[in-house]
Amino acid sequence: MNRRDQDLCVITCALTGVLANRKQCPNLPYTPAEIGEEARRAHEAGASVVHIHARNDDGTPTASPQTFARIKEEVRKRSPVLLNFSTGTIADDVIEQVAYVRESRPAIAALNMGTMNYSKYSEKRKEFVFDMVFPNTYSKILKLAGAMNEAGVKPELECFDSGHTQGVWPLIDMGVLKPPLQFSFIVNVLGGIPPSVESVQLQKKIASDIAPGSEWEVIGISHCQWRMLATALVLGGNVRVGLEDNLYLPSGEMAKSNGDLVEVAARMVRDVGRKPATVDETRVILGLRADA
Repeated sequence: MNRRDQDLCVITCALTGVLANRKQCPNLPYTPAEIGEEARRAHEAGASVVHIHARNDDGTPTASPQTFARIKEEVRKRSPVLLNFSTGTIADDVIEQVAYVRESRPAIAALNMGTMNYSKYSEKRKEFVFDMVFPNTYSKILKLAGAMNEAGVKPELECFDSGHTQGVWPLIDMGVLKPPLQFSFIVNVLGGIPPSVESVQLQKKIASDIAPGSEWEVIGISHCQWRMLATALVLGGNVRVGLEDNLYLPSGEMAKSNGDLVEVAARMVRDVGRKPATVDETRVILGLRADA
């Protein structure tokens, strides 16, 4: 396969996240079966990867390895879409994250690459909706990366700011991360890089200087999502959509499922002359193990 000739684009769908709830969006999946159904809808609409956070049946977040195993089982019943498990946590203890990476062995696992203020501000209310620190020290990153390497799981390097991307180089120098890598540039989280073409260009340049030939995608949070997807597509990157990141279609209508969001992304991919990558093509593009 020659990716340059085909100009393929990997579409990832982030199905549920941890912050949004059904009061905000009635269509958010909570249970493993619901997540499995949403993964199927996303795949049928054009996604080759689904990014997954686990929840208890009441919608509260969980890092239970048993729940992640059930989610994998429910997804596999319904589609061949590739699994990307979140390992994000504000806690320093990553025992559960290490356990489900090793036991469930998803194709990909997200690896957050730096500490940051993680906040949301309401201009209308003139106050912060939430305000926290998201700690990701190198010792924490090394524990998670080690588990991924042992399990044959591809790290997806989640970079909320340019310092996170620049901070990858010591892990390459240590041999913990081996290029080509997979970067995700998250934009429009308060405390991180703003949603602009220049932000993506900067992140892309840093990543290509550190690890030439690596893959990258853009994750636009909230209403900027569609503009930032267009930016990624023009600059040659991959894209992510999903109810974790944004609840609304370009029309302003709330999405009824993750599949609705993927349908728009897939159309955008085709409209710029590119093609959504299949599961098998994505394995090659991202350098994933054959049984993922």
